[in-house]
Amino acid sequence: MGQDSTGTTTGVDAARFWDELYRDPRPAQTGRANPVLAEIARGLTPGTALDLGCGAGGDALWLAGRGWRVTAVDISANAVRRLAENAQARGLHAMVSVECVDLAEDFPAGSFDLVSAQYFQTPFALPRALVLRTAAHALRPGGRLVVVDHGSAAPWTWNQDPGTHYPTPDEVSAELALDPARWRVERADMPRRRATGPGGQTATVVDNVLVIRRAAA
Repeated sequence: MGQDSTGTTTGVDAARFWDELYRDPRPAQTGRANPVLAEIARGLTPGTALDLGCGAGGDALWLAGRGWRVTAVDISANAVRRLAENAQARGLHAMVSVECVDLAEDFPAGSFDLVSAQYFQTPFALPRALVLRTAAHALRPGGRLVVVDHGSAAPWTWNQDPGTHYPTPDEVSAELALDPARWRVERADMPRRRATGPGGQTATVVDNVLVIRRAAA
């Protein structure tokens, strides 16, 4: 999908890395949405949604439970299999479609009212800007692309490199280089919040939030 890769790790299979991460069930993460996404989506009329890098599936299940028809994709076969199982168990299987997709190579078909990219960051080579530009073009008129990135490292995250640069929302927007006549930045800020990790530990973290809306037809 292009050469604007942001990850630098080589020699390790990305799918194997994420499959290992999602090998075991994560019950604490499958019943809740990421807080910024929940804050934004509560004010929207449900429609079609695309969850990029769905992981444990909390966002997809939360959206589906509120009437969204969700396409959830991840490079990890373990992640999408568990999400499908959880959707079935909760009676949401008709609202959630899962796909195992390497977004460095492919992008799901369709058009969407909401595309969610929550912490869509990886140590592996990924044409992230191109993926997000493709996501913006997949929006229906009036649809929104919601990008929430790490602005700091929580103690439990996989990336503990002190030299990591966390792009600001303005930097991400500039990298996407979308036509402002067709896509408008609706939100770009860096809120702080108290987060809870998978083991119950807490820390103050920064979220870099970018919301882009496609112009209505």
